[in-house]
Amino acid sequence: MSTTAAKPGRRPTIKEVAAAAGVSTAAVSQAFNDKGRLSEATRQRILDTATELGWSPSASAAALRSARTRTLALVVRRPTDVLGADPHFSELITGIEGELAPRGYGLLLHLVAGAQEENALYKRLAAEGRVDGAVLTDARADDPRPALLARLGLPAVLLGPPDRAAAVPRVGLGHQDAAVEEVVRHLLGLGHRRIAYVAGPADLKHTRLRGGVFETALRQAGLRPYAVLHTDFTEVSAVAATQALLDAADRATAIVYANDSMAMCGIGAAQRAGLRVPDDLSVVGHDNLPLGRWLHPRLTTVDQQVQRVGAAAARLLLARCGENVEETALDDRPRLVVRESTGPAPG
Repeated sequence: MSTTAAKPGRRPTIKEVAAAAGVSTAAVSQAFNDKGRLSEATRQRILDTATELGWSPSASAAALRSARTRTLALVVRRPTDVLGADPHFSELITGIEGELAPRGYGLLLHLVAGAQEENALYKRLAAEGRVDGAVLTDARADDPRPALLARLGLPAVLLGPPDRAAAVPRVGLGHQDAAVEEVVRHLLGLGHRRIAYVAGPADLKHTRLRGGVFETALRQAGLRPYAVLHTDFTEVSAVAATQALLDAADRATAIVYANDSMAMCGIGAAQRAGLRVPDDLSVVGHDNLPLGRWLHPRLTTVDQQVQRVGAAAARLLLARCGENVEETALDDRPRLVVRESTGPAPG
């Protein structure tokens, strides 16, 4: 498919969209009205072509500008079993909904498997006028989503450490590096020298940030990371990574996990292997989910204030959608919450 941009200063026409997509003008109308017998592939080709040319049905666009849907989208690129098992997203949604519900807004949750599916979903939501804006999760390296949503004219905020240079406003606690350094200092102070890190997917920005700070902090102490293992956040991958670390002859004495859910899986795997936490193995999580306070032993973790971040993201997005809402300042940094899952290194 080849597209030809309209001349500068002139709005492209439906005929140009039809010609570029290789369809009739009637098919273009059907694609935007969700009517007719178009195949999904044809319909998506038309929507993509219209986006590239910067075209939308004028009457429809005017209606969308004047009548809000009062619905925001939260799109999560995770397997369904991860979302169901990870209380992080329950905390996040609670924070978002706490701001939306009193204002008569709803939250449209979508789970997607990959980048292409996620990008296609944003295009469809924008073309159909189903939402007023979107909360983006999991900032990635060379992330194409901010530019895509800007082209679609869909307001958005991105969950992640603040970045003034970002194309889309980011919402999250700053000083992530300081939190990771604090974790490493805590474990070094307990005498640990074989410290491993069970991380998330390698393409996530927070994975790269935390992993880099983790390795640097250890090297500054004259040590090398025992291991850095990447997972897809599932329970299965967390347990597999933990077992691999515990099966080593000179096993790690402390494991830091990228989130609390994986840390809880790690404690279970260690206990099934006959190890005592923290006598034989210290464990640190990341999120400070409520469940961590009720484990035995209680989980040492980094407090991310997930609900508060969700609420701040919702308020910022509402403001970008034209609502009269004051933005919430997040000046705090993540902090280490020390509990009973960490202790002195075994002698």
